[in-house]
Amino acid sequence: MISVKVSPAQSFTFRSNAIAPDKSISHRCAMFAVLAEGESRIENFLRAEDTLNTLKIIGHLGAEIVDDGSIITIRSNGIKETSEILDCGNSGTGMRLFCGLLSSAEGHFILTGDEYLKRRPMKRVTQPLRSIGAKLDGRNSGDLAPLSIRGASLKSFDYTSMIASAQVKSAMILAALRSDGVCTFREPELSRDHTERMLRAMGAHIEINGLETKIWPLEKPLKPLDIRVPSDPSSAFFFAVAAAITPNASAVIEGVMLNPTRIEAFKVLERMGAKMTYTLTDERYEPIGTIRIEHAPLRAVTVEENIAWLIDELPALSIAMACAEGKSVIKNAEELRVKESDRIKTVVDNLNLCGIETEEYPDGYAVLGGELKSARVNSYGDHRIAMSFLIAGLRCGMEVEDVECINTSFPNFFELLSSCTKVER
Repeated sequence: MISVKVSPAQSFTFRSNAIAPDKSISHRCAMFAVLAEGESRIENFLRAEDTLNTLKIIGHLGAEIVDDGSIITIRSNGIKETSEILDCGNSGTGMRLFCGLLSSAEGHFILTGDEYLKRRPMKRVTQPLRSIGAKLDGRNSGDLAPLSIRGASLKSFDYTSMIASAQVKSAMILAALRSDGVCTFREPELSRDHTERMLRAMGAHIEINGLETKIWPLEKPLKPLDIRVPSDPSSAFFFAVAAAITPNASAVIEGVMLNPTRIEAFKVLERMGAKMTYTLTDERYEPIGTIRIEHAPLRAVTVEENIAWLIDELPALSIAMACAEGKSVIKNAEELRVKESDRIKTVVDNLNLCGIETEEYPDGYAVLGGELKSARVNSYGDHRIAMSFLIAGLRCGMEVEDVECINTSFPNFFELLSSCTKVER
């Protein structure tokens, strides 16, 4: 188990166009390419453990993949049955979306993952897929991996989800593309919309009306992708927080996705007092541009709306809350309980070790801003917990245990962090 120490930072000017490429888009590029006719071209694909596992899986499923180190080309041959166990590693996105993609594919498939992924709930996807004819099973009545999928004919559906989850929505959309009729999916609040945007750009017939999405079965293969994957805003957010909590610091992040469902955490940080500007530079598949962040005194905030838009950024946002004046509150975020770790508990426990007072709730927590103190904390195998508390170290110094997990999403994180402060590995 590897530990890393971070020293307190002086003021810094951070500028980068090398923030990790977006993980959500990279996963989808690989998966959606197998539904396309012709050769898909993907530049700036995230070469991290989770997304490389997805790339490896589509190779097992019959796709021809060429990677020249800069551009990945994928030519689909349809989805083929394989004798390989399909290992999603640590990726809940990978496993849940593959459930939707493979439910109508001819053959038998086994999905598995690492020790952490095997503990995460899958019934939110397997249950609705079963209701439309999918033959899915796994441990604990289909709730836990490994999962077994035998491709079947899927019925059209009119489904209302009880949770706002882009993973659930995406799995059902992928199933709908090869169902026997027009499908309708509803959600309680708008979740991230990358699947709808990308598939529509590739030629799928998908109509969106508020919280309702209608999906028509594919009549012909999708058009191939020609895309440069933008920088991941949830990865960029760590350096936004770094600038916001460090006096006289600033950060300029180029080539980052500006999709409104992905920059909500930046908007909250702006409400807390951080100075923020956004410049749009491209919007073919997704809006892309530059974000500039400057330090300013932070004030407490309550976060209880659009939770699905910033669920991944809440651990890092909690570090900003710990440095803000007043009591910040996060509500309606029970989804944090079933991430790579129970992020409500891991955030609260680690902030307490850093001398910050907290209150834990079933669906969130409160953070009383104060003076962060140097501590030795555990990531619990969760990449976002690890990176959040390393960013906290810019304020007070920090040692974080079990940081190997960072490679699942942000391989060059330490290289970029080293431009802000001293990092001892």
